[in-house]
Amino acid sequence: MADKNNFNETMLFKADKDQEKDIREILTTVYKSLEEKGYKPTGQIVGYLLSGDPTYITAHNGARKLIRTVDRDRILEELLEKYINE
Repeated sequence: MADKNNFNETMLFKADKDQEKDIREILTTVYKSLEEKGYKPTGQIVGYLLSGDPTYITAHNGARKLIRTVDRDRILEELLEKYINE
């Protein structure tokens, strides 16, 4: 039986440069909000990305709502891309 969904083939994903900028701005805003509240931003953001639990991110300055506007997988992709290329 043929696989109609082509799940056995590699898919090409191309990032939008504007979305990359938006993710950077969102992470920067969230990071600063966590710092202002006395949290260790890196640990909190990693906790959110791994678990999906939004309570890792403070509601201060709308940071929790802001970070949830971007899919966690998209954030991880962007972070990995930047890490590998720099």
